[in-house]
Amino acid sequence: MAADSLVIVESPAKAKTIGKYLGSKFIVKASMGHIRDLPKSQIGVEVENDFNPKYITIRGKGSVLKELKDASKKVKKVYLAADPDREGEAIAWHLAHYLELNEKDQCRVVFNEITKQAVKDAFKTPRPINMDLVNAQQARRILDRLVGYKISPLLWKKVKKGLSAGRVQSVAVKLIIDRENEIDAFVPEEYWTITAQLKHGNSTFEAKFYGMNGEKRELGNEQEVQEVLSAMGTGTFQVADVREKERLRNPAPPFITSSLQQEAARKIGFRASKTMSVAQQLYEGVDLGKEGTVGLITYMRTDSTRISPVAQEEAKGYIEEKYGPSFVPDQPRIYTKKNSNTQDAHEAIRPTSVLRDPESVKEFLSRDQFRLYKLVWERFVASQMASAVLDTMTVDLTVGSATFRAAGSKVKFHGFMKIYVEGNDDGTTEEEKFLPPLAVGNEATSEAIEPKQHFTQPPPRYTEARLVRTMEEVGIGRPSTYAPTLETIQKRGYVAIEEKKFVPTELGELVIQLMEEFFPEILDAEFTAHMEGDLDHVEEGTENWVRVLGQFYESFEKRLEVAEDEMKEIEIQDEISDETCEKCGKHMVYKMGRFGKFLACSGFPDCRNTKPIVKDIGVECPKCHEGKIIERRSKKGRVFYGCDQYPGCDYVSWDKPVSKPCPSCGGPMVEKRNRSGAKHVCTQCDFSEELVEEADQAEG
Repeated sequence: MAADSLVIVESPAKAKTIGKYLGSKFIVKASMGHIRDLPKSQIGVEVENDFNPKYITIRGKGSVLKELKDASKKVKKVYLAADPDREGEAIAWHLAHYLELNEKDQCRVVFNEITKQAVKDAFKTPRPINMDLVNAQQARRILDRLVGYKISPLLWKKVKKGLSAGRVQSVAVKLIIDRENEIDAFVPEEYWTITAQLKHGNSTFEAKFYGMNGEKRELGNEQEVQEVLSAMGTGTFQVADVREKERLRNPAPPFITSSLQQEAARKIGFRASKTMSVAQQLYEGVDLGKEGTVGLITYMRTDSTRISPVAQEEAKGYIEEKYGPSFVPDQPRIYTKKNSNTQDAHEAIRPTSVLRDPESVKEFLSRDQFRLYKLVWERFVASQMASAVLDTMTVDLTVGSATFRAAGSKVKFHGFMKIYVEGNDDGTTEEEKFLPPLAVGNEATSEAIEPKQHFTQPPPRYTEARLVRTMEEVGIGRPSTYAPTLETIQKRGYVAIEEKKFVPTELGELVIQLMEEFFPEILDAEFTAHMEGDLDHVEEGTENWVRVLGQFYESFEKRLEVAEDEMKEIEIQDEISDETCEKCGKHMVYKMGRFGKFLACSGFPDCRNTKPIVKDIGVECPKCHEGKIIERRSKKGRVFYGCDQYPGCDYVSWDKPVSKPCPSCGGPMVEKRNRSGAKHVCTQCDFSEELVEEADQAEG
């Protein structure tokens, strides 16, 4: 039976999955993403002609387009089934234009998940191309092109070639620079704590100093601590007050794009781009053996926490059967929009069926796919479960005129915590703290009193997870732009990554300084968020895209004229190192790459010699015992350790070697770190020891 319909999707993986569902009447082919875009060699926008974009066919797409054109001539109907968002709608529109289809025909098919039922249902209700969505994508693309192609040449001329500016990327760099300035300006403040180790009956517990004569008091220096210790005397601790409460704890909502990126960074160490890449694989379909190829999660670019009633009902049945009726909430959980910017076109990110639990599909998934799927599955199921119930106990104890406070909690009913608890940025985990049964009038004896000095800590640098969360909070970028933005600011050399945190480079600071002077609106998070809102209104059909661009360009054009006249030329001087180039004898200079500084020959472009900056960690090579261990970076920026006698000695380790030998077998030891701390581990036997680090580091 000859096929009578052609279905076009973006990727071969998606085509393969959908092709299996539709049968022999359909040919399914992939466009391999966008087929047309603005030219790279020119701005490609006729500003005077209502910002008319001059699209060209993307280089290398000729054979794909010919194949699609030929296939379209052999069928009665063409369906465009690109992803269900602005980008997908634009791809469908460009395809309709190229294949000479009528955009008002029922040619557009969308589905939020790639399962047999969802795909078959979608083909029952095709629709015309949504020009509001297309215009929102066009407006965003043109806006970014105007900012990038108008400001970048200025930066090339006045500073150096290869620089760029961007509507969202520049705000992200400014956030990182502002945080670095906060850290530099931070003045640590001294504070003290007093911790008492107490005993009641056979139980020991901990209480911390709260205040004097029942009033809360902070301790700012050692003298104040001594005053408290004197006021305590040597008496026993008397229980003055006991407060017991039952506290409910609710689950986190199912994932949206930003929360998935944050949690994947916290719990499985994925960068934002990796999270999106693996999520795309799970969405497009995985071969599950006898079950065939199936999409395991719903569409992963979304900022809505909405869940379909069908998925909610399936989750309820699963939870009831697996854990019992008490784990099902009295009312189905409805999660409201986080903010006014939220688009509600898609559901939250969830498994396409909770019946496919992670263990049942593990053998068909790669390690990364399994870890991300498990995270999505657990978060979704937990979001549909009953609240946890915690019993909390707060006890005030007096000794002399000082008051100490002890707090304890225990889980009375696990509820959603049976499956999943949301992570946090500092990697700490909550633990139950048990207090003995105490009543007013009871006494406790002191086993130890420990005063401790601390200093407040500056705000932390941004990790990818923190930066995504901040971008979302201030309303810049959208689900599809978070990961590409983080990649771009590193590629441009505006920021570097140190210990998984963003650090601004001198180049980044210089560019932002110029932008602040001449294009303050571009760096204004509020202005950028307002622009995102306007683009959302275009998508909703309540705003005209040409008018939005016109309003922006009117003031932007004036700024450009001023910058052209007044921006001074700046010559960036390279920092000269003590090292000479072994190829030509000239001095090596420090350059900044996406993974930090490296050395390059000052004779560039005649001499293109570069080499990494190596750091001696003061440890003898455990293999040759002649070389020193140095810290290096791989091509992907990951830190590793090797012998400085390479290639004579090929010792290499991802873990940091330490100087002391194993006390058990004498073998070499390495330092291993995870969220719970650090330890020294022997590479030859099973000996390991925890490292005791300064507690103050975690304070503040």
